Amino acid sequence: MTHVSRNARSRRVHSPTQPVDGGPAQAAAPDPRLEALARGDPAAFEALVRGEAGRMLAVARRILGNEHDAHDAVQDAFVSALRALPRFAGQSSLSTWLHRIAINAALMKLRTRRSRPQVSIESLQPRFIEDGHHADPVDSWSTAPDARAMTAEAREFVRDAIERLPETHRTVLLLRDIEELDTRQTAELLEIDPGTVKVRLHRARLALRQLLNEQYKGGLQ
Repeated sequence: MTHVSRNARSRRVHSPTQPVDGGPAQAAAPDPRLEALARGDPAAFEALVRGEAGRMLAVARRILGNEHDAHDAVQDAFVSALRALPRFAGQSSLSTWLHRIAINAALMKLRTRRSRPQVSIESLQPRFIEDGHHADPVDSWSTAPDARAMTAEAREFVRDAIERLPETHRTVLLLRDIEELDTRQTAELLEIDPGTVKVRLHRARLALRQLLNEQYKGGLQ
């Protein structure tokens, strides 16, 4: 998974499609593609699209859950990247920079499209009694999480369960646990405070566990 720099984490993201340079504290080795891209070489840009579009499309799909919207977001991301290339400082790899732009573009698409019907996060939370114990039995999953993740059936069920989460909580879960952004990066992208990110992530994980529990009760078939 890609990561964004400390420098990028310190910046406030005001426009979801505004490219943000990121990476480690020290500049990454110069990407040999940059010189040709800076000259405006069409062949170099075409090669960049061929090399990076697949990874960018994957992250857009995870955030948007819609193939058409994901392709639109990636197209927007490449347009934004092309415009911002003269300002790319090279403090991260070009792939990391493009990954962040793809996330920004997908989040903008998510904010502008019509909201789908949302299930309440409260209805997906586990219930507790006064002494702090679960009100409902919590079944042990009979196979280890890593083993379950190896099956196509399990992966599909997890994807479906994530899609059932309310959008505000699903997006936080995707950015933190799938895209592996940290709390501050996630807060900047979503334009919310870090405390809200932590609360939503905790509740999203509880809800996901609740959704998966029924499927794994007694073991995944």
